[in-house]
Amino acid sequence: MTDAASFLSLADEQYVLLTTTRRSGVDVATPVWVGRDGDALIVTTAASAGKTKRIRHTPRVTLQACDRVGAPTPGAPVVEGRAIVDESAEARERLDRAYREKYGAAYAAIRALQKVRGRSAGSSVVLRITQG
Repeated sequence: MTDAASFLSLADEQYVLLTTTRRSGVDVATPVWVGRDGDALIVTTAASAGKTKRIRHTPRVTLQACDRVGAPTPGAPVVEGRAIVDESAEARERLDRAYREKYGAAYAAIRALQKVRGRSAGSSVVLRITQG
């Protein structure tokens, strides 16, 4: 899976396994929801999450289709990418649109729960992942 169309097809998966790397070189894999934003894949996470810190240090990531608990989909290739942390309101709005369209009521329920718990959109960031 090396061409751009194949990379972007990961946005059609319900979950992908996002693997980031600690400073020690140890990989950490996390199942996440994924959306598409132009020629990139987008993921949301807490600004204070470990994966956010790891990406700020080492932007290289890998992605692989998986189930909700992180078990890779049999035969799914591992794809390399480069991630950046985008804290802009514009990126958050694009992610909200993409996730509302893709995940519907489940995403709406999560956002409502975040509001009830007092978490603002500012406490989360967008991870923008490009191929390579």
